[in-house]
Amino acid sequence: MNKQQRSLSVAGMEYQSRLIIGSGKYRDFAENLAALEASGAEIITVAIRRVNLGQNSDEPSLLEVISPKKYTILPNTAGCYSAEDAVRTCRMARELLDGHKLVKLEVLGDQKTLYPNVTETLVAAETLVKDGFDVMVYTSDDPLIAKRLEEIGCVAVMPLGAPIGSGLGIRNPHNIRLILENAEVPIIVDAGVGTASDASIAMELGCDGVLMNTAIAEANNPALMASAMKKAVESGREAYLAGRMPRRLYASASSPTDGTFF
Repeated sequence: MNKQQRSLSVAGMEYQSRLIIGSGKYRDFAENLAALEASGAEIITVAIRRVNLGQNSDEPSLLEVISPKKYTILPNTAGCYSAEDAVRTCRMARELLDGHKLVKLEVLGDQKTLYPNVTETLVAAETLVKDGFDVMVYTSDDPLIAKRLEEIGCVAVMPLGAPIGSGLGIRNPHNIRLILENAEVPIIVDAGVGTASDASIAMELGCDGVLMNTAIAEANNPALMASAMKKAVESGREAYLAGRMPRRLYASASSPTDGTFF
């Protein structure tokens, strides 16, 4: 995979934005749309178990406000604690969205930490890939598991930066670097981002993108935070492409000393 390319490529689709946002915790669909527009994101992830996409005919649908003709809707399996439930949820999403194949798989381990259940995630990923889905998968920051999910056929691997909704930022950049070093598919940090600097750090590490929900939805001004995240992802990506200066133990003069007059 060409890490220098300007666009994000996922399952054969090209996206100019490397920021993906969610659709949970907003006061209403209108606030979600305002944040989406401010973020510049082209992909919005939706929890099928929590957000109405038409499965509840007597309630407003997100698709009435956020058009799938303009944005890529990324159904996710938030709230699933077993491979069986996750697979069933993805199949329901495919029916609701007229054969849509791109999904975000997450299988959680417990309600307190929302940490991924890696064993069930591997089982679900294998089933979904065999069933023809394009799977973007939320997982731990274990480099071996990340590689195994890629080998199964996932189109993007999404290691957590920190626990979901924690806002703690990138807790283990070393592991993220190890994942990136061996990856042949996009690596997108998912979960843990709290503010714009966290997004920049993820991108400066060389990640292909960042997915976030709570950091924007729980901000005092979600649309303004979304705008900040857009800039952070862009600047972090540019810094990665530019290549940072080396870290040094001692000072290095900004101006040359050769040829100076005394």
